Amino acid sequence: MTSNVDLVDISVHELARVLRTSRDHGGCVVLDCRPFLDYCLAHISGSRSVNWNSVLRRRSKGSVVALEWLIPDRKFLEQLRRGDFCPLVVMDECSVSLNELQMESVSRVLLTALHSEVRTQVCFLKGGFEGFSETYPELCYSSLNNKKMTVEPNHGHTTPFYDQDGPVELLPFLFLGSAVHSSCREALAAVGITAVLNVSLSCPNLFEGELLYLRLTVEDSVAADIRACFSTAITFIDSVKQTGGRVLVHCKAGISRSAAICLAYLMHTQRVRLQEAFDFVKQRRHIISPNVAFMGQLLQFETDVLCQG
Repeated sequence: MTSNVDLVDISVHELARVLRTSRDHGGCVVLDCRPFLDYCLAHISGSRSVNWNSVLRRRSKGSVVALEWLIPDRKFLEQLRRGDFCPLVVMDECSVSLNELQMESVSRVLLTALHSEVRTQVCFLKGGFEGFSETYPELCYSSLNNKKMTVEPNHGHTTPFYDQDGPVELLPFLFLGSAVHSSCREALAAVGITAVLNVSLSCPNLFEGELLYLRLTVEDSVAADIRACFSTAITFIDSVKQTGGRVLVHCKAGISRSAAICLAYLMHTQRVRLQEAFDFVKQRRHIISPNVAFMGQLLQFETDVLCQG
């Protein structure tokens, strides 16, 4: 299928007007081609991340890149091909026009794929996220603006470092923390937690009947096979996301087991390397340290994820 609609530039003001008039009707969708970490830190509200990993980039040299290589979410891909959104707006960090884009850039590759495979109007945002966020910050999401979940200190006792502050937000629907963080009902409610993924042998599910729980019985040892839990965990987190909920992933300390699950989720859903996912999570919760066996299993998982075409 080849589109007969020309690619055009769109200004930040035109995009703001389109978003304000179509957001409640599922019209426009913005495809963000910046690195995944940058997207997670800040993005246009409702936009979708497009991440083209280095393995696929090497495989595609000299060949046409199919849209399915660029859009990991299969349901969303079907919607794009079906024409459920109009217009489609492609965006990078700060490029001023279509003519400025390098042929090998993610934005150019995505624009070419969209033009070939969909019949919807496709636009490129002049000035990118930098220009849009400076002009319309109220239409953007920033992790720095989100209220932090905190747990009241246990007076008279020294709070372990891994229980201090509160769980951290990795994505708008995904939080990482410790067992103590999972025990504070008021704090969970304050940020809209609706589900808990408990990656432990013995940490209690304290609010069953109020929250949705999934327990993955994994020991924090080099003999444990946490990779066997990745598929179940990813399905659970995605199901919470699809219903508009928010999930807290925790183990005892929020350092090894639950961190490994969150890393696997990011790698799978965003097709990013382990190092990129690890750096992102560590920025949020600097104490994470999956044990050496878990890291090895995550590296094996990385190969499977990045080789998916």
